[in-house]
Amino acid sequence: MIRVFLLGLFLLQASLMAQELKPVTFDAYLKGFDYQARKDMKIKSDKMLRLVAQGRAQLVDIRFREEYAAWHLAGSINIPLNELPARLNELDKNKLIITACPHNDRANMGRMFLQLKGYDVKYLSDGLLTAIEQLRGDNAKVYIENLKRGK
Repeated sequence: MIRVFLLGLFLLQASLMAQELKPVTFDAYLKGFDYQARKDMKIKSDKMLRLVAQGRAQLVDIRFREEYAAWHLAGSINIPLNELPARLNELDKNKLIITACPHNDRANMGRMFLQLKGYDVKYLSDGLLTAIEQLRGDNAKVYIENLKRGK
């Protein structure tokens, strides 16, 4: 009986600690947009790789399924841009969400959508192609090892 009570208490505490999303209207977003917001919406590959490997960010590859199947970055999840509205439940509200595509056009659209929904989100400004270039040779090995350890 005590175990059930403690489990219930733990689950209640965990749900209260989960970050609450604070949606914003597009009008409000635009009114608050300044140079700092422009800077804050972007992230470069080196920092993204570090945060994902540490388990502090969730990388969302928003390309079509066929593109993802052909190649993708370890540690990412695939939620195509046109499926994003229906698959928000797959996103971790307690982590930085990083949207990504080969360049940045779809990633920025996904970021905007998630920003308006209240997520802490950035888009990969230099694109997945640059991220992949940074994972040549020993860098790939280190990234995968860190990803497995969550560092």
